[in-house]
Amino acid sequence: MEIIFPQIKVVISGAAVSSPCREDIYELSYEVGKELAKKNCVVLTGATTGVPLWVAKGAFENGALVVGISPARSYREHTKLYKLPVDYHNLILYSGEGYSGRNLLLVKMGDGAIFLCGRTGTLNEFSAAFEEEKPIAVLTGSGGVEKYFSELIMVSQKGEGKIIWESDPKILVEKFVSLLREEINNA
Repeated sequence: MEIIFPQIKVVISGAAVSSPCREDIYELSYEVGKELAKKNCVVLTGATTGVPLWVAKGAFENGALVVGISPARSYREHTKLYKLPVDYHNLILYSGEGYSGRNLLLVKMGDGAIFLCGRTGTLNEFSAAFEEEKPIAVLTGSGGVEKYFSELIMVSQKGEGKIIWESDPKILVEKFVSLLREEINNA
């Protein structure tokens, strides 16, 4: 008998501004989204610019369901006050929680989270995912705060967590989806 898995919800966390990231971060981000689409995953983003938008684009253009969780209270606030895009998302939910509140909601909604490059918001989401004991995948060598994650885990003295460290987007997604399926199957 074949085991049918529910759609896996993968949170995407990464820099909204690419300046701390490696030069080809948008191509790598698109590839992550494309691979998640191939695995029939639901992609959850912070409905923002930069890395998350490029993952959303890769997922959306390859048939995945992409849901954004906005820090804003409404479409108008999302586009006018926060100046955030609505492209490449099937649905955007307006949390009204600002960035830090949105970050926690986003992490809690997913089955696990993938981290690419990043700045303060990514660090916030990483610590929330680690604290919530969510499975995590880190695209190593992507830049920004990503290079400090292993050190943060070590100094936190809370164990190693369920983390996949990988520099190749295709292998990262393959390993991560397998881990998430195992987690769901053993729940």
